[in-house]
Amino acid sequence: MSSFSDDIAIRPITSADSAEWSRALAAGFLRGPEVSEAEIAHRASYIDQDRAFGAYDAGRCVATFRSFDQQVTAVGGRSVPADAISNVTVTATHRRRGLLSRMMRQDLTDAKERGDVVATLIAAEYPIYGRFGFGPATWRSEWKLDLTRSGLDKRQSPLDGIGGRIDLVEGEDVRKLGPELHERLRRQRHGVIDRNERWWRVATGAVRPEADWKMPYYAVYRSPDGEVEGYASYDFDGTWGDNLQPRNTVSVRDLIAVTPDAERALWRHLFSIDWVTQVKSGGRAPDDLFPDLVPDARAAQLVSHSDWLWVRILDVVRAFEARTYDTEGALVLEVADRAGLAGGRFRLEASADGASCAPTTERADLALDIADLAPLWTGETSAVRLAALGRVREERQGAARSADALLRTSGRAWCPDIF
Repeated sequence: MSSFSDDIAIRPITSADSAEWSRALAAGFLRGPEVSEAEIAHRASYIDQDRAFGAYDAGRCVATFRSFDQQVTAVGGRSVPADAISNVTVTATHRRRGLLSRMMRQDLTDAKERGDVVATLIAAEYPIYGRFGFGPATWRSEWKLDLTRSGLDKRQSPLDGIGGRIDLVEGEDVRKLGPELHERLRRQRHGVIDRNERWWRVATGAVRPEADWKMPYYAVYRSPDGEVEGYASYDFDGTWGDNLQPRNTVSVRDLIAVTPDAERALWRHLFSIDWVTQVKSGGRAPDDLFPDLVPDARAAQLVSHSDWLWVRILDVVRAFEARTYDTEGALVLEVADRAGLAGGRFRLEASADGASCAPTTERADLALDIADLAPLWTGETSAVRLAALGRVREERQGAARSADALLRTSGRAWCPDIF
């Protein structure tokens, strides 16, 4: 690192830094040089200043970084404490000077000392975070469905064969019903992160950090016994073709369901709305039911598929003991971690009854970098595939196949949110 870079101070921000820090953040995300007082005040209302860093060169903020507490669902439904990282920028004039490395090193060290099991982030660029030990642990897919060629009969009720009811509700109702519903989802879907009160207030319009925010519709599904099992928020584009032909698109902002009946009923509701000819699914799990809910699945076009939640394991023992396993087996992992936070050799013994993981001196079965451990932890990546790519080394023949039998899951990990 150059002596010039050494002169750049990195420190937690204070209230007096809010405006300058926000302007640096806006510049880093190419949002324009002007930041409103309302935006500055809103951001200051929820940021933990002790965990928000700025890099300062001659008094000007040239890099930003913050983290906050988060809970991530492991395979099987248990939560682990996470260090969620966001608002990472380095101003174009100060790139390649080690500023991100310094901020990341400090934050991950603090997270390890706090006892966080993992760190998480949503990566704007793929190549950046692998060198810090992060790996893509969940993926996100989005479809658009052409209802005119789907084969659906709109005369059929969305609740046929399911029962229950769907009601349109207000944002205030969602703020009451949503948190408990989402917690139920977190207990059954790995990769899901927690949502705090502020998330629900922003999602329902009680807080509007964006001036052009548009109120969506909210639909709630109740089972035949009256229990809330799912909800969807969505809006329309109001498009009409020639001769008053409707060409409206419904775009889903959020759809969560804790039973298959609720999921099918909510999608069918959206498919059956008059004047709608196209449905945009929003970000879903790669194995989502969406494209197969219509008679002609080719009417659902995959428009994007990308990595989403990146995870950096900070405590190998607690991470692998937190998740569940469908089969019985043992695996010795040699984990390389250049940051010195979570490396070592570990023996995992697991069964349907639970798991133990501990440091060991036994011969390793697999050797890999810490960045490739996270997608194995979530069951998203095949060890056999990683071995073929040269990112996992088999120290025992057949160990990658054994790892897949132990670690892969029947359902894909899913993170519905961005942060």
